Amino acid sequence: MITHTDIVDTTGTATAAKTEYAHEHAPRLPLAERVPEFYRAMLRLEAAAAKDIDPTLYHLIKIRASQVNHCAFCIDMHTKDALAEGETVERIVQLSAWEESRHFYTERELAALALTESVTVLTDGFVPDKVYARAAAHFDETELARVISAIVVINAWNRIAVTTRMTPGHYTPRGA
Repeated sequence: MITHTDIVDTTGTATAAKTEYAHEHAPRLPLAERVPEFYRAMLRLEAAAAKDIDPTLYHLIKIRASQVNHCAFCIDMHTKDALAEGETVERIVQLSAWEESRHFYTERELAALALTESVTVLTDGFVPDKVYARAAAHFDETELARVISAIVVINAWNRIAVTTRMTPGHYTPRGA
């Protein structure tokens, strides 16, 4: 159980209070142990998607898709990785409202975020031409293919983590 014992009241005085947080759920299934060949294939797919894509953009794609998919494990992991690699807290915090916080991102990043949401949600069963054209205007064909690959891979990871109920909060970035 997680507790918080140092609460500051409205007068600025530290008080000894104990807040109990909700019980942490247990993972449902250790997928990597049950189908290791599939898991290794996913890791290879991840490595292929990450190859030659701007790491900052890759983190934004992974965090935003994970937010849309409500994947707490992946939000935890990719936020920590992004912070460890120099991303700002402000840009990560604003990412959930990127359309209202446009001034925190480049036009390329905004185009990639719009494409990320369209591919992730597929509400209408397709990616709108306007969204695709916007991304194509900011990336050459190879770069766009890498962005699409990144979006597809994080969506696969999100579905694995959400379905098997991987528990957030315990991930530590490499080198930390």
